[in-house]
Amino acid sequence: MGISPSSDKKTVERRVVITGIGLVSPLGIGTKESWDSLLQGKSGVSKISRFDVSGYSSKIAGQIPDFDPLDFIEKKEVRKMDEFIHYAIAAADIAVKDSGIGHAALNGTRTGVYVGSGIGGIGFIEQTHKTLLEKGPGRVSPFFLVATIINEASGQISIKFGAKGPNSATATACTTGTHAVGDSFRIIARGDADIMIAGGSEAPITPLGLAGFCALRALSVRNDEPERASRPFDAERDGFIISEGAGIVIMEELGAAIKREANIYAEVVGYGMSADAYHVAAPSLDGDGAVQCMSKALVDGAIEPKEIDYINAHGTSTPYNDKIETAAIKKLFGDHAYKIGVNSTKSMTGHLLGAAGGLEVGFSILCLKNQIMPPTINYENPDPECDLDYIPNTARPAEVRYALTNSFGFGGTNGSLVLKRFED
Repeated sequence: MGISPSSDKKTVERRVVITGIGLVSPLGIGTKESWDSLLQGKSGVSKISRFDVSGYSSKIAGQIPDFDPLDFIEKKEVRKMDEFIHYAIAAADIAVKDSGIGHAALNGTRTGVYVGSGIGGIGFIEQTHKTLLEKGPGRVSPFFLVATIINEASGQISIKFGAKGPNSATATACTTGTHAVGDSFRIIARGDADIMIAGGSEAPITPLGLAGFCALRALSVRNDEPERASRPFDAERDGFIISEGAGIVIMEELGAAIKREANIYAEVVGYGMSADAYHVAAPSLDGDGAVQCMSKALVDGAIEPKEIDYINAHGTSTPYNDKIETAAIKKLFGDHAYKIGVNSTKSMTGHLLGAAGGLEVGFSILCLKNQIMPPTINYENPDPECDLDYIPNTARPAEVRYALTNSFGFGGTNGSLVLKRFED
């Protein structure tokens, strides 16, 4: 027996809004905690404490303070999941509660989940490999595979809330969270779901994870000053800070959100994707991929470049990324680039890899809602090649109607979203 399409599916694209935000970050467990720390210019970067880092070139990271998975997951289930799934479930739980939507409304075929990760369960993989070598295959956990594969974050969230609609996961490196939100925007707009739980999660601070990025020479080695190590656009930047956490949002079709009198944070109006087709780990020197990505997001939202007030930049604090992203912004926006507030919240959170996009979407939405731009901290030494308004060191009240958020990942995969302050 066939299943007929939903009777409320529209042939025209529907408007999509954000009604809940769930953030678990080095700045705090919870959206308010992370946002308040961000506005205060606090750094979440510290010396790595969970394993011996004496042999590593970089010894610092953005670690979540005092996270206890038992606050969100039953004890018997915790050991069946890697930490990236713990963080995803926690952020989803926070987002759902923030939305006020209730579990009953999520239970069914019109709610979907789209939560990705750049690396997935690397910690669980490391632990299991050690068990295999020391104790043999008979001692490998039966939960090994379901604890580590990337789509299990989405799977566990769908089980928790009974969401039976579209269920997917993306693994597009540092662009993962942005792609998940953008793809969810498309899913709702075309009528395949009314609600999406979307974002990214990452738990990469492990011996192997840290060693890999150290070998790549991508990380800051300002080990004696952890809080000052992430310094996007600053002339003395020397690499990014590896971090952990999750950023997840609740996305809804506008009519349904209004009908239930939801608190609407912002509207998603444009989404762009592109590829550098240049290098496995470095951005294209001409910045063309970033230009194309941002341009496509503007065109998708029918937004003129001069209408953008704020950009949450990818801003990793690496020598190449920051100057190339700056050049791309100037190329696309022309003289207007100097009128846009451009910041990098990674100056405080570090780089959450696959979770960065979800976290930064959340921050951009809160910027629109509260009409205040978070700062870029540790901006002390101007770089002639990075000469935009980076909102240095102190948050700034501002009129923000349209915000753009960027994510650029290894493999040259790019994503940009345009968000709009919600207006009835």
